[in-house]
Amino acid sequence: MADQTVVDKMSEMQVDAGKKGGGDNDKKDGKKKAKNTAGDPAGRSELSPPPQYIDQRLSLYTKLKAEHEALIAERAAKDSRPIKVTLPDGKVLEAESWKTTPYQLACGISQGLADNTVIAKVNNSVWDLDRPLENDCSLQLLKFDDEEAQAVYWHSSAHILGEAMEKVYGGCLCYGPPIESGFYYDMFLDNNEGVSSNDFPCLENLCKKIIKEKQPFERLEIKKETLLEMFKYNKFKCRILNEKVTTPTTTVYRCGPLIDLCRGPHVRHTGKIKALKIHKNSSTYWEGKADMETLQRIYGISFPDPKMLKEWEKFQEEAKNRDHRKLGREQDLFFFHELSPGSCFFLPKGAFIYNTLIEFIRSEYRNRGFQEVVTPNIYNSKLWVTSGHWQHYSENMFSFEVEKEIFALKPMNCPGHCLMFDHRPRSWRELPLRMADFGQDDAHIFCSMDQIEEEIKGCLHFLRAVYDVFGFTFKLNLSTRPEKFLGEPEMWDQAEKQLENSLNEFGEKWVLNPGDGAFYGPKIDIQIKDAIGRYHQCATIQLDFQLPIRFNLAYVSHDGDDKKRPVIIHRAILGSVERMIAILTENYGGKWPLWLSPRQVMLVPVGPTCEEYAEKVKQEFHNNGFMADVDLDPGCTLNKKIRNAQLAQYNFILVVGEKEKTSNTVNVRTRDNKVHGECSVEECIQRLTRLKASRSRNAEEEF
Repeated sequence: MADQTVVDKMSEMQVDAGKKGGGDNDKKDGKKKAKNTAGDPAGRSELSPPPQYIDQRLSLYTKLKAEHEALIAERAAKDSRPIKVTLPDGKVLEAESWKTTPYQLACGISQGLADNTVIAKVNNSVWDLDRPLENDCSLQLLKFDDEEAQAVYWHSSAHILGEAMEKVYGGCLCYGPPIESGFYYDMFLDNNEGVSSNDFPCLENLCKKIIKEKQPFERLEIKKETLLEMFKYNKFKCRILNEKVTTPTTTVYRCGPLIDLCRGPHVRHTGKIKALKIHKNSSTYWEGKADMETLQRIYGISFPDPKMLKEWEKFQEEAKNRDHRKLGREQDLFFFHELSPGSCFFLPKGAFIYNTLIEFIRSEYRNRGFQEVVTPNIYNSKLWVTSGHWQHYSENMFSFEVEKEIFALKPMNCPGHCLMFDHRPRSWRELPLRMADFGQDDAHIFCSMDQIEEEIKGCLHFLRAVYDVFGFTFKLNLSTRPEKFLGEPEMWDQAEKQLENSLNEFGEKWVLNPGDGAFYGPKIDIQIKDAIGRYHQCATIQLDFQLPIRFNLAYVSHDGDDKKRPVIIHRAILGSVERMIAILTENYGGKWPLWLSPRQVMLVPVGPTCEEYAEKVKQEFHNNGFMADVDLDPGCTLNKKIRNAQLAQYNFILVVGEKEKTSNTVNVRTRDNKVHGECSVEECIQRLTRLKASRSRNAEEEF
C-alpha cells in the first residue's frame, strides 16, 4: 500500500502570515507567468495559453492510466470471485471482487440513495464509490450530514478550486485540505505576486464550468520516481514526495486536467458539487514556517444544495455581527495589543464579567465540596520532567534560565496540585480530595478507584448546572482505551465501566468514541452548542492513572496500607476564563443577561431639575451591587437617551421625572422597550436583586 496519509496532510502549524506576496523568485520551466493584478478592480482572467506543465503532466498520466486499466481488467478476469457485503442493518449483498463497486450496490438498493451518497465506508475506512471492492467487507453509504462525508465533499471541492487556480495563476499548488467548515488551497506564485478578492469571480466561474463538466475523479497508484518526474515543475510536491512518502508508490487523483498527490477518496465526479463559493484569501508560509516561502491561500465552501449555501451565508453574517473582537470594542469590554499578542486587556466592564464568572464558579465550588487553592505560576523544569510534560511540550512552554537552572511558566495546574497532595501524608478519610484552582479554571479530584463513578456523576451534574445557566446545550463522548496506553487493562476496564455507568445515570445522550482516550486514562469529551449552532470544546473530564505514579502519590488505606495509589480526575468547566468570555460574548451577541451584564441599570432624568435625584437613585443601585450609570448629556432628548441606553444593551432603563422625584419612584422599561411602569426605588432594587441572584436569562420579562 502507498504511504498516502502524509501526502494530503496539511501542517497543523500553518498560520496566516498577514501579508501579501512573497516567495523565492525561482522561475519554473513550462509555467505561464500570471499577470499581477494587485489593485486592479477587474481582477485576473484565465491564462491563455494555459501553463505548459498541465499538458505535460496529463500526457504522462494518460499513459500510466491506460497501463493501470489493462492490469485491472486482467486482474478482474483472473481473480474475480463472489464476495459478501454486509450493510449496517445486517443485510448481506452478493458482489464480485474487483468488479462490483459501492455505487453499483447503492443503485441496486435505491437510485435516490445512490444519488445522495457522498462516499462509501468499507471496513470502517472511507472508499471511492466507483472503486471496486476487493474482499468480503462491511459497507456504509455516507450522506453529506456525516462528518467524514463532509470532509470528502470539501476535499473534492478543493481539487476543483486547485484546477481553477492553475488556469488563472499558473503557480505551484501546495496543500489543499478540507477544514472544519469548507476547504482551502495554497499556491506559490513567482515574483512576489499576490491574490486579490477581485479574482474571485473569475475563479468561481471556472469552478462552475468544472462542475458542469462532471469531471470524474480517478484514482491511480504510481511509483515515487515516476511522480518526481511528473511533478518536476513543482518543488513543493517534490518535497512532499522526498520528505513525506516512505513507500515505493503513492496515489494521485485526477479531475479534468488537474492531477494531484492525494490519498483520497473523493466524490464520483465534480458535478456532485451543487453550490460553491470562494470567500476569503490570505498569505501563509510553507508548512507554517516563517523562514520558508510565502504562499497564497484561497478559502472556499460548498454544499449539495444551493439552499444550504444561502443558509451558510446568513450564518456568516450573523457570526460577523457577533464577533467577540467587534463587540469587545463596541461595548468597552476588552481589547488586544500587539505588545502582548493573544492576551486580553480587560477594561472595567469586561473585568466585571470576568470576576462575576469567577464568583459564580466559586460559589458552585463551595456547594460541591471543592477546596480552592492557589499555586505558583513558575516552576523549575524538574517538575515538568517528572510529570512528563517537558518531554512532549517543552518547545511550547515559556522557559528561561535562573542561576543555571531552567524554569518555566505553567501551562496547566495538575503537576502543582500533585505537589500539594504529596506535601504531607494523606489518609483514605480525606478522599475524595477536590482541589480547584483559578490559575486556569479547572480542578483535580484525588480519589480511590471505587469512588470514580460517584465523582464523575458529580462532575457531570456540575457542568450541566453551569451550562444551563448560560443556556448551552452540549453533547458527550466517551473516549476509551487507545492502542498505545499505559497501565493495566483490568484497571482501564474498571474505570471505563464506571464512566459508562455515570453517563447512563446522568440521562443525557452520549456517544462511544472507542480508542480515542488519552494514553494515561479514559475521558469524557464535552462540546457545548452556542446560540447560532456552533460547537466549542470547553469542559473536560479525564481519568489519569499515570500522574500519581510519576509523582509517587499514595495514601493510607482503611486497612493500614500506606502505599495505596490514588486516581486523578482532571475536570474543567469554563476552561480558560478568557476564552469562555469570548464564547459568551458571541453567544449572547453582546446582549448580556442581567446577572452577568456590565450595564445593568441606566438612570435617565427627564430634565435638569431631576438630575440630582437620578444621581441619588443611581448611587442606591450601586450600593446594592449593581452596575449602574446615569445619562446627564444635555445635548440629547429624553427619547434619544432611552434609545442610546437600549442600543448599549442596558438591561433596565429607569426614567425619572418630577413625579418620580416626589414619590421616590422610577419608571421602568427594558432594552427591548417593554414598559413595566412606575415602581418604588426600594421595590425595584429588591426585584432586580432577586432576579440577579437567580441568574435568570430573561430577567427583563420576569421583572
